[in-house]
Amino acid sequence: MAREALRDDIRKAAHPLQDRPEDFDPLMDLVGNARLVLLGEASHGTEEFYHLRAEITKRLITEKGFHAVAVEADWPDAYRVNRYVKGQGTDADANQALGGFSRFPTWMWRNTEVLAFTDWLRVHNQGKAPSQLTGFYGLDLYSLHTSIRAVLDYLDKQDPEAAARARYRYSCFDHYGEDTQAYGYAASFGLSESCESGVLAQLQDMQRQGILLQGQGDQAAEDEHFFAEQNARLVKNAEAYYRTMFRGHVSSWNLRDQHMFDTLQALIGHIERQQGGEPARIVVWEHNSHLGDARATDMSRRGEFNVGQLVKEHYGDAAVAVGFTTFHGTVTAASNWDAPAERKFVRPGLTGSYEWLFHHVEIPRFLLSLRGGGRLAEQVNETRLERAIGVIYLPESERLSHYFHANLAEQFDAVIHVDKTRALTPLERNVHWDRGEEAPETYPFAI
Repeated sequence: MAREALRDDIRKAAHPLQDRPEDFDPLMDLVGNARLVLLGEASHGTEEFYHLRAEITKRLITEKGFHAVAVEADWPDAYRVNRYVKGQGTDADANQALGGFSRFPTWMWRNTEVLAFTDWLRVHNQGKAPSQLTGFYGLDLYSLHTSIRAVLDYLDKQDPEAAARARYRYSCFDHYGEDTQAYGYAASFGLSESCESGVLAQLQDMQRQGILLQGQGDQAAEDEHFFAEQNARLVKNAEAYYRTMFRGHVSSWNLRDQHMFDTLQALIGHIERQQGGEPARIVVWEHNSHLGDARATDMSRRGEFNVGQLVKEHYGDAAVAVGFTTFHGTVTAASNWDAPAERKFVRPGLTGSYEWLFHHVEIPRFLLSLRGGGRLAEQVNETRLERAIGVIYLPESERLSHYFHANLAEQFDAVIHVDKTRALTPLERNVHWDRGEEAPETYPFAI
């Protein structure tokens, strides 16, 4: 009876999503004057998550004047998209602009939904003054070598002597080629000298030069230096990340999410300088595991924090976090790291999980606000299983690989549930994806 009562309470509070212009009016009201809106996803390969995030973001940009979209992607690759949507750079179309996303998992950003949003953002920006353009930025730190090249390319044009110093500092990585994990292993266990001091010195040089450029009124020069400085920051933090990854998951996870939060903070400061002090408003796209407050999940008990926790601690109610869930359907994911993208079946949510609970509400798509307390928030706040699918999906170990415990009402301000979802369509489809997974004979409800 308690479950039926909870199901009925959710059904009454849920706002059905029916592909109408007014579907997200309650969410716009919830956002209000918030400066940051965090839009999650329960997988890196679900079409509806990408599509709905894009539709919400369009409204935030056009109706509430949001200045930028910051995503779980590497800084230099996303900045190429940023140049394109602002009418800069040399890319002829959105497909070319997304060409920087060439390493696994390419489908995360080279897919039909991001392609369409990139086209929309470029059109939206046309005819606007430079200070009114909406940007597209990456927050992640995996692009160590691409970022090194970006710093050197910038300095070659601006200051050849500084470029020579940077080449010497970064040459510490040359012995390992592009194998960042080999560097991390050797440096972590004292098998070779760490590059830490050199990358830190380079970042400090870039930061000093950036301070000198501020206030000179040359926005283009400030933009280019900001791009290069953030690449230097990324190199410094990526070096530390690859050293710490052999010391345990907690250290490397925390370093990565701290980097993403610090990059977001740097982006906020840059936009506000360009806006003459007007508060920056940014939409963030990342996985639920990064944007839902870690204090409400198993992560906190392991000593992990995430972007969502840091944002909430710093901005409070000026930040709104929205999670996404699904019960079943298909997903684009790999079976191993660096393996081909596959179109896989998403097994039905485990009994007792949030996905299972929302499935029994029997509304195909809905938005549920979790703010404001009250009976519903208290009931949804009960600790339950919640699913997370990253770029790898292993249904044979569904419970162990893809579920964790969470208090949803503390993790997010609102949740969007899409009961049956489809696999995200990569721009580069392959035989594994086109063929798809054969339908499982049975679904593992309690593995």
